[in-house]
Amino acid sequence: MGLNEVTITKAIVEEFLNVFMKYSEVDIALVGGGPANLVAATYLAREGVKTVLFEKKLSVGGGMWGGGMMFPRIVVQLEACRILDDFGIHYTEYESGYYVANSVESVGKLISRACDSGVQIFNLMTVEDVMIREDDAIAGLVINWTAVDMAGLHVDPLSISAGIVIDGTGHDAEVCRIVEKKIPEAKFSVKGEKPMWADVGEKVLLDTTKEVYPGLIVAGMAANAVAGGHRMGPIFGGMMLSGEKAAQIALSKLGED
Repeated sequence: MGLNEVTITKAIVEEFLNVFMKYSEVDIALVGGGPANLVAATYLAREGVKTVLFEKKLSVGGGMWGGGMMFPRIVVQLEACRILDDFGIHYTEYESGYYVANSVESVGKLISRACDSGVQIFNLMTVEDVMIREDDAIAGLVINWTAVDMAGLHVDPLSISAGIVIDGTGHDAEVCRIVEKKIPEAKFSVKGEKPMWADVGEKVLLDTTKEVYPGLIVAGMAANAVAGGHRMGPIFGGMMLSGEKAAQIALSKLGED
């Protein structure tokens, strides 16, 4: 049987649109496909939560791919090794309390476990706005193709309904900055991250991982950026622990509804 280009095209478009329509209304939408959100999304989906993740780039995984300055290795503290174990990521002890893992393997397995758990990932999609309702709580996301944003085209977006949004967009805290700009009466501000201080930045990350606006939770480096915490560099234990906590907060909020 020969290849039929039209059949191939129909298969891609029909399958994508069927899934996209299914995920136009979700329990939780995560923005940014870095390690914190991959962990959060996996733990949420494991609990049966309808979960979608949007990544603006072609590849998912955030800055973890490059390790430290393109040396494909990351450092993880002892506290987060249980998450590495959960995701099947190999690591070796460097010195007491600090472990080294291959960054490429780490990202690959985070993505694989997320997909296996039922997380739906859409790449090449940018969040350009949020939706709110009468109580000013976040009610969903306004999305467009990343290519549209890059080209500066004026193309109307589409919307995704979500009970809770998790901003895991890293240093830029993109969703939080939208709230800061679009809802001035909320008196919400993104303080911006402080210079690198790994020890302090890692210690405060679990405190900065929280609901910062009704319906909006921050995770990973976005959490420290919103709160004015220090950046940490290529140590990723805090990122994964932050994702775990973000999932716990989200599950608690869903339980209140």
